[in-house]
This record gives sequence, structure tokens and C-alpha cells, in this order.
Amino acid sequence: MIKNSFIPVISQKKEEENRGSVEFQVFTFTNKIRRLTSHFEFHPKDYLSQRGLRIILGKRQRLLSYLSKKNKIRYKNLINWLGIRDSQIR
Repeated sequence: MIKNSFIPVISQKKEEENRGSVEFQVFTFTNKIRRLTSHFEFHPKDYLSQRGLRIILGKRQRLLSYLSKKNKIRYKNLINWLGIRDSQIR
């Protein structure tokens, strides 16, 4: 499990330093989700972390829902760039 693996990707995007943007928040949540899912391969009974994962998934889902309502183009670009599935529930 690599801690802070998203720092090099962030440093590549110096022109977009807006850490409060929806895209940046979804990006950080996605990295946390990927890190936690790799953690569960070695620790399948870590139920407290599973609860944290569900909370992060809900936050990311709400942000993606907000972005899809406000700007479809940015939403499509973001889910394609991150390689996540399009949500069926809105």
C-alpha cells in the first residue's frame, strides 16, 4: 500500500491549484477509495475502515451528482479521466 501516491499527479497540474474545486475533491476521494480497497485485500475484517469507505463513497457520489447537474461536459471529462463508472442514480 503506497501512502500519498496522488502527490506527484497533483504537482503535474500546477496551473489548476484550486483545491476547493469539485474535480480536485473527487480526485482526492477517488485516491482514498483506491488506497482503502487495496488495504482491504490484506485486512478483509477491518469493519471500521469499511464504514469510512462507505462515507467517502457517499461524499464522492454527492459531488458527482452536483457536477452532473451543473455542468455535464466537466462531469463527463472527469469520469473519463478518473476511469470511474457513470452513476445511474441521480
